Amino acid sequence: MKRIMLFAIFATLVVAVVASTSRRTVSASPKATADTLKQLEGEFMKAAAEKGAQGYMSYYADDAVEVPNGVPAIHGKVEIAKTMGFLDDKNNQLTWTPVGGDISSSGDLGYTYGTYEFHSKDKDGKTNVDYGKYTSIWKLQKDGSWRVVLDMGNASPAPKK
Repeated sequence: MKRIMLFAIFATLVVAVVASTSRRTVSASPKATADTLKQLEGEFMKAAAEKGAQGYMSYYADDAVEVPNGVPAIHGKVEIAKTMGFLDDKNNQLTWTPVGGDISSSGDLGYTYGTYEFHSKDKDGKTNVDYGKYTSIWKLQKDGSWRVVLDMGNASPAPKK
């Protein structure tokens, strides 16, 4: 009887250790959050500032769609890239600030939204500033990276100070 009792205690301990170990493994990879996407927005903007259009486009999925203000939607990363050359001009500066966002409960789709400013110089060297708001839809890719699959923006009046 003692032998059976010792075996039962030992078996229970083994099961408890295995169960707790397997639970830790499952939760080892943290789920993305809205803050994850906001951090990516910062990296995205830095890439655009440092590498121009190439840096900007590195955050887009191949099948992305751009919905610019006042013109038809642009489908595909290759076509969108054709419109981003203005980011290579050092007289132009695009900055944006994410205000909010969220992630789907499945953890593979999310969005960010915020405001942007575009500083440029006209032919006389006068600085122009355009203001707007944007929404970006992010999708988790098969390789584990997040990419923009839909980006849209529209103009806004200058913010009140």
